[in-house]
Amino acid sequence: MTQAQVLMVDGKDLPLHCPTNKTPAWNSHPRVFLDITETGEAKCPYCGAEYKLIPGTEPHGH
Repeated sequence: MTQAQVLMVDGKDLPLHCPTNKTPAWNSHPRVFLDITETGEAKCPYCGAEYKLIPGTEPHGH
């Protein structure tokens, strides 16, 4: 079993969705928006990718 990758997110990356624009098309799944602003972290229900806000980041545009 492989361990899910933790991706650090900046305020300019909000609103956060998985897969991100950087995800290769072959590794895609349906887009899901993740709320990361309240707790500072979120996990994708499709692929298990974990996202965390960079410490000190202020959400912009969300």
